[in-house]
Amino acid sequence: MTKVTLITGDGIGPEIAEATRRCVDATGAALEWETAEAGIDVMARLGTPLPESTIDSVRKNGIALKAPITTPVGTGFRSINVYLRQALDLYACVRPCKSYKGVRSKYSDIDLVVVRENTEDLYAGIEFAKGADETGELIDWLNAHSKRVISKTTGISIKPISVEGTERIVRYAFDYARKMGRRKVTSVHKANIMKFTDGLWLEVSREVAKSYPEIEFEDRIVDNMCMQLIQKPELYDVIVLPNLYGDILSDLCAGLVGGLGVAPGANIGLKGAIFEATHGSAPKYAGQNKVNPTAVILSGVLMLRHLGMVSEAERLEKAVASVIAEGKYVTYDLKEDRNDPSAVGTSEMADAIISRIATG
Repeated sequence: MTKVTLITGDGIGPEIAEATRRCVDATGAALEWETAEAGIDVMARLGTPLPESTIDSVRKNGIALKAPITTPVGTGFRSINVYLRQALDLYACVRPCKSYKGVRSKYSDIDLVVVRENTEDLYAGIEFAKGADETGELIDWLNAHSKRVISKTTGISIKPISVEGTERIVRYAFDYARKMGRRKVTSVHKANIMKFTDGLWLEVSREVAKSYPEIEFEDRIVDNMCMQLIQKPELYDVIVLPNLYGDILSDLCAGLVGGLGVAPGANIGLKGAIFEATHGSAPKYAGQNKVNPTAVILSGVLMLRHLGMVSEAERLEKAVASVIAEGKYVTYDLKEDRNDPSAVGTSEMADAIISRIATG
């Protein structure tokens, strides 16, 4: 039996986590679940949104499936998601974006994989608050060593991009492409403006690409890449990006296939992996048995594949695709009319998927 940490999250997290656990178990996968907590509900009770016991569980088991967790905007604790990735050095964020019949979208036959660097760039958490003494010292130093003059009322975020961090994520993207039989890797940057950070990213990307002559390589400037994905997504395959661009473009790619409700994700490092949906915790829907569980269930598919349980993963993905294509036992957002009274709840959609697994 493989032991897996199940982080139940907050908002809609607990009900989606339970639906996903039931669907994964229905495949017959030899897993033992260890439940762990994180999020706003835990903060209110324990004074921290991320108990040490949860981190210890992930470290010990090496594998976790995580339901959504709320990240306050502008104030409060930093993102638990980002903290976990950094604390466990889960440097590769993999977000497949794939079309499923029955999901409303302006596009069809999309099959893209976003590979996002997870630990550096503007999400590294190196920030200096407006008005703080250390910020003033930094501003004085910058003003003395730069041609630009920075106001004392400025908040500052640092954008570190290293040779080592870039090399390992770009190599991960190429290794993924090779393993999965993918044809091309596109490296995304803004090296025309940020010469010493994105310029480094581009230089290292080109050097790594030389070791994979059988895989086509190209680079794109990030704003142009956004336009390219809207106009001709069929030209792209595996896309590797620094942290911030990867976050933004993975949502864009999710939009190509119908939204975040069908967008799974994986965060992978040398010593562990956490699998989670791209979407957030939608607290206004908490406890209503209403939201679409697909993204977390598909994250479970990624987890099973990562564990080498390929047949179980394929059976689960096939069942999810079949239920969505039929369109009968799906949540409101997967109906042609979102007000369709025949829409089912989170738990009932999971029941339909489990039934489809059983019947093949």
